[in-house]
Amino acid sequence: MTRTTTAHPFDSALALTPTGVGEFRGRTTAAYANMVGPFGGVTAATLLRAVHLDSRHIGDPISLTVNYAGPIAEGPFVVSTQPVRTNRSTQHWTITMAQQDEVVTTATAVFGTRRATWSDTEIVAPAVAPAHDLPRADMAGLIAWVGNYDLRFVEGGIAPVEDAPTTSATTVWVRDDPGRALDHPALAAMSDVFFPRVMLRLQRMVPAGTVSMTIYFHATDELLAAQSDRHVLAVARAQHFGNGFFDQSAQLWSDTGELLVTTHQLVYYKA
Repeated sequence: MTRTTTAHPFDSALALTPTGVGEFRGRTTAAYANMVGPFGGVTAATLLRAVHLDSRHIGDPISLTVNYAGPIAEGPFVVSTQPVRTNRSTQHWTITMAQQDEVVTTATAVFGTRRATWSDTEIVAPAVAPAHDLPRADMAGLIAWVGNYDLRFVEGGIAPVEDAPTTSATTVWVRDDPGRALDHPALAAMSDVFFPRVMLRLQRMVPAGTVSMTIYFHATDELLAAQSDRHVLAVARAQHFGNGFFDQSAQLWSDTGELLVTTHQLVYYKA
């Protein structure tokens, strides 16, 4: 009897075919569609995956900055990767995604070799109820990409409230659905799992989209292996809204309180 293995939807969305040194071809997938183009988190994860697949890469991702230069259309795209400098501890990359010879996304990434040093985490994970004590959010009828995540809100959910909140804070447990062992591309995608903070504040849908997102990876391979496919705690809030842009800071924590990621982004909106 032959057993067939179906790829996880996330891995299918990140599937890339090498076509030369530092060049890969991929295609958007309907499962991760957003209001316009694909979910920004899966785009970030795709660019990170391209560097992982480049035989010239050294070490693990330390940071990733993605600039969403233009809308990504449904269909094929080309990702180009280029190491611009390799030092003793870090390796710096430039990455582009193009469609029909037009650049739609640019990125820079830093990979590095982690070494044992003195360590400390000054911020502390919020004390919240565990994921299994909270109901899964009902995402039926919303944009496609949210169906790939099991989301359990502690605060700042998408359900409307009687009075507009005075804070943009969201705390939510998140995991891939179906379950998938955590890795750096998954962390990159989860860093963008938050709905635009302006919609939370105004309690209505408004045009909005990420312009630039930076992700700092703190998780080691050992920590990722220990987390496996369990829920990650995601926390986000905005600092300032005005003149068509707002900024957002966020953290991703393991379910044992270890810091996995810190991330920041700038978002365009019309309201």
